[in-house]
Amino acid sequence: MACVFSKDDIMAQVKIYTTPTCAYCKMAKEYFKENDIEYQEFDVSQDAEKRQEMFEKSGQMGVPVIEINGKIVTGFDKTKVEELLEEAPAEKKAA
Repeated sequence: MACVFSKDDIMAQVKIYTTPTCAYCKMAKEYFKENDIEYQEFDVSQDAEKRQEMFEKSGQMGVPVIEINGKIVTGFDKTKVEELLEEAPAEKKAA
């Protein structure tokens, strides 16, 4: 069963550390776009400070590194990403 999320359902803080030539980075960004998940992207091939930040958080230099509400996923592990998105607090809707 596929999980579908939208920004109306969850309030996840998503960051993705990428490079322009990374196929898995493109897959992850496409997944977020298809599911209306807002994210911040950092191109670590151009931003040394973010590259160091990524390394300190993940312990590796490979991309993508995805951070969801402070939890790290290395590579595009769709199952893990979906689990972390499901843990995100739900947006409270007016009654």
